[in-house]
Amino acid sequence: MWRHMAITSSAKKAIRSSARKHVFNLRRKVALHDASKSLLKALAAKDVTGAEKLLPAAFKAIDKACKTGVIKSNTADRKKSRLAAAIKRAKG
Repeated sequence: MWRHMAITSSAKKAIRSSARKHVFNLRRKVALHDASKSLLKALAAKDVTGAEKLLPAAFKAIDKACKTGVIKSNTADRKKSRLAAAIKRAKG
């Protein structure tokens, strides 16, 4: 479980805290990935209206990941911009 053997009690607590945060960060990252993927799959299947309905959920997942520090602000903006551009391209 641990990569390094912590000596002080604060270092041991930091390892526990880091492991707990890692779970939450992974959960956010997976939600972000799933939301983006489902939108892109809808676009690949030529379902533009379905993709437009999925856009708010994808934006929400991106914003939450940004807010909690999983991704940086510019990365969040870039992802949102590319998803919106993909829908605009698909529309015609």
